[in-house]
Amino acid sequence: MLKRTVYFESAAHLSFKNGQLVYTPKPEGEVRTVPVEDIGFVVLDNHSITLSLRLIEELTANNAAVVFCDKLHHPTAMSVPFDGNTTHAETLSAQLDMSEPLKKQLWKQTVEAKIKNQAAMLERTGSGGAEALRRHAASVKSGDTDNREGAAARIYWQNLFGEDFRRERFGGSPNHLLNYAYAILRAAVARSLVGSGLYPAIGIHHHNKYNAFALADDVMEPYRPYADDVVYGIWSAADEPIEELSREHKQQLLKLLAADVHMTNTLRPLMVGLSYTTASLARCIRGEQKKMDYPLMKAVENVGGAA
Repeated sequence: MLKRTVYFESAAHLSFKNGQLVYTPKPEGEVRTVPVEDIGFVVLDNHSITLSLRLIEELTANNAAVVFCDKLHHPTAMSVPFDGNTTHAETLSAQLDMSEPLKKQLWKQTVEAKIKNQAAMLERTGSGGAEALRRHAASVKSGDTDNREGAAARIYWQNLFGEDFRRERFGGSPNHLLNYAYAILRAAVARSLVGSGLYPAIGIHHHNKYNAFALADDVMEPYRPYADDVVYGIWSAADEPIEELSREHKQQLLKLLAADVHMTNTLRPLMVGLSYTTASLARCIRGEQKKMDYPLMKAVENVGGAA
């Protein structure tokens, strides 16, 4: 079953009762409930929201992620369970023992999948550069030692959003849309990693002692073009540059988690596709499989609203 994403933007108290998340508006209003077992993500976007420890405990027990937004309404932190899989200790041990050749091969597969999906995204939007990206994808080496990922990115962004666009965290529109979409995607990947018994802080390529989600940053790479697709749909439909994220924009971006992705020749919701990817990564780490299962974007279909 596809888990729900629940978004809260008004002052309220969130609690737990009889298997339900209970939403009580402040200072008054209609009390609403959502079955906790149906929830995959809770997004909290108001500094006046409070929640009970019991609710956090129940959300954690159901492997639900909680995403916290800052005063600018951008996702800034998240919580995921420490232990979301019965074979967590076994898989964690194998993860800690990963050899450098294995990490490099897994990163090669990841970069190849990302660039192929970027090429499909350019074709989907009628942009140029797709063939150049496919040539880069075909020449990725173990560990991507000559940075085909970076070379492909320069072609990708200038063809997708124009020659003047620069992908920067604090850059001009639509960077803020991309930031929001990627933060939601990162939380989804982290949740799925924990569900597969993997520890999100131990990456195969990304590594930083201050980054608790390095592996999520690795695994999300081939999924980024699906987020880009949703952002492109919003950006291309706007009559003028989008300076601030509206409630409607956030709702559209949250739909990313239900976007269709092709996994093993079958259309699946992105959130389900992630579980296939992270489960395959766990098998690769344990030596049970050679290749990760990543989605393959189709150029002829419209997932997120792009032309």
